[in-house]
Amino acid sequence: MPSFDTVCEADFVEVKNAVENAAKEIATRFDFKGSSAAVELKDKEITMYGDADFQLTQVEDLLRNKLTKRSVDVRFLDIQKAQKIGGDKLKQVVKVRNGIESELAKKLQKLIKESKLKVQAAIQEEKVRITGAKRDDLQAAMALIRKEIDDVPLSFNNFRD
Repeated sequence: MPSFDTVCEADFVEVKNAVENAAKEIATRFDFKGSSAAVELKDKEITMYGDADFQLTQVEDLLRNKLTKRSVDVRFLDIQKAQKIGGDKLKQVVKVRNGIESELAKKLQKLIKESKLKVQAAIQEEKVRITGAKRDDLQAAMALIRKEIDDVPLSFNNFRD
């Protein structure tokens, strides 16, 4: 039976490259000289450091530009609230989304069920597998998902005939 998986996965190689490029630019930019501005990647979290909110905003803007140049959708970023660390320094954690949350998976399943297409959606850990008898129905389901869910960068893989 034909099927495909709906996933939410960032290309972590490109994310790592973008963070490294942003760190290099921060080290060489004149307006960041002598400040604690920095950006680093650990596991699936990007941590930004700065002396003030304005500087954190600049670092975030720089990171977004580098991610965009590397063709990584910025909707993968889940930006947390800035935290004060020692003295007047600030730290902000940015989580990189990976996998579909259960709430979104249930929303996808409900969307497919209400669409009256002859396909079924099954939640499997951090992805949603959609199966159907015809390829055309699966392609219609893809189009429906792209149209209805626009706040999360979903992609489709593992298409089987």
